Amino acid sequence: MSETLARRAPAAPTRPRAARSALAPAPGSRGRWLRRAGRAVLPLLSVLVFLGLWQLAAASGLWNEIFVPYPATVWRAAVDASTTHDGVRGYQGYLLWEHLYMTLRRVAAGVVIGVAVGVALGLAMGTVGWLRRILEPWLTFLRALPPLAYFFLLVIWLGIDEAPKIALLALAALPPAAVATTAAVLAAPVGLIEAARALGASRAQVIRDVVVPAALPETFTGVRLAVGIAYSSVVATELFNGLPGVGGMVKDASNYNNTPVVLVGIFAIGLSGLVIDALLRVAERRAVPWRGKV
Repeated sequence: MSETLARRAPAAPTRPRAARSALAPAPGSRGRWLRRAGRAVLPLLSVLVFLGLWQLAAASGLWNEIFVPYPATVWRAAVDASTTHDGVRGYQGYLLWEHLYMTLRRVAAGVVIGVAVGVALGLAMGTVGWLRRILEPWLTFLRALPPLAYFFLLVIWLGIDEAPKIALLALAALPPAAVATTAAVLAAPVGLIEAARALGASRAQVIRDVVVPAALPETFTGVRLAVGIAYSSVVATELFNGLPGVGGMVKDASNYNNTPVVLVGIFAIGLSGLVIDALLRVAERRAVPWRGKV
């Protein structure tokens, strides 16, 4: 009897599958939201912790304020360097954005030249063995030199205007781009190269259609390293006649123990470097969408 009633009893109404999926949260959506929130909150939290420790260090009295100024003092120096106040325009007659613009212009010119030559050299060295054996020791020698080691020589040769600054940044950016491109070309999949040759591709077609796409991910890594090394050398390039320029501003302020302005310059270089690296990451994702997927 109970089995008969059970068979005759109407089934409980059920929602359509589409309706249930629309009402229920997508699987993993909460985890994705938490990850996104963590990516935004954790950097902000680290900044707040840094500012708190800085404030405590300045207020402790262990160091003179000339050496460890308060964060508020550095903020006022940044505002003064960015505006016209009491008849004084920025720092040494230039606003902060003008200093930063000149520095970025020098970095851009040097990096474009250094990366272009470095990538071309790396491609040639990766495909021509005898050329690699000739140039590799010279690249290693140049990569081991700190920028200041040859900057004074560039000043003697090229003067104190823009030429030695751009030349130094280009020489700083060239070795990492060349080395990374060479390694990437040498690591191109042999199977794909042999398959292309078996299908009748010429040497130029193999390089263009197989080697270059395979080398692009590591080449972008080399470009990012080149930009970082060139950017870290920018203060050295602006030791002479560096105004306007963030490095020249830092050098000039250090002559007068103006620590707040020095810190403003350091933060300007560091923050703009973060922005540049983020833009390079976006360009890498657009240009090499297959990275990590093959």
